Amino acid sequence: MELTALVEDIACALAAVDGERAVHKQFQPGIGPFGEADAVRAALVWLKTTNPERYGEAATKRLPDLLIPAKWAVELKVVRPFGDNGLPAEHWSENVLHPYPGNTSSLGDCLKLLTSNLRERKAIIIFGYEHTPPRVPLEPALAGFEILARELLRLSLSARAEALRQNLVHPVHQQLRVYGYEIFGQIHDEA
Repeated sequence: MELTALVEDIACALAAVDGERAVHKQFQPGIGPFGEADAVRAALVWLKTTNPERYGEAATKRLPDLLIPAKWAVELKVVRPFGDNGLPAEHWSENVLHPYPGNTSSLGDCLKLLTSNLRERKAIIIFGYEHTPPRVPLEPALAGFEILARELLRLSLSARAEALRQNLVHPVHQQLRVYGYEIFGQIHDEA
């Protein structure tokens, strides 16, 4: 399975859960307010049901967030510039841009995957929500992630794979963007 298919499948699964008008805690209906782990678990249930040949053995774990045995070890991260109440979310971009080992950001997750003993292909998938049209677009944060990953942390990443799903049920989290990158390794300068 290629990265583009994985990204599309995750986008379809999250949009399908959203279409069921799922409710998380006391928030408004829709997938947008779900915490990262809950969204991934809900998406995986849908994937296992609709595509068991591809995802039947997949599991959510602590490391990685999603394991598709013999295929992919995936860390996922959610980003939301606005909360369920429509107010700006402080520090939302830290989930993508904090470049320190041991941190729970997307960059920290890339480093964690690289130092793991997992034999599967490694990927980071960032999924986030915007208004339609975006009031605060996710694109600058993703471009920042790519720059920090390649220039500061010297990570070798694939080209970005992405998917967009619109017309979500939540009044704030109206569209879903899913971005994926395969992580090949870390480039070390020769002395």
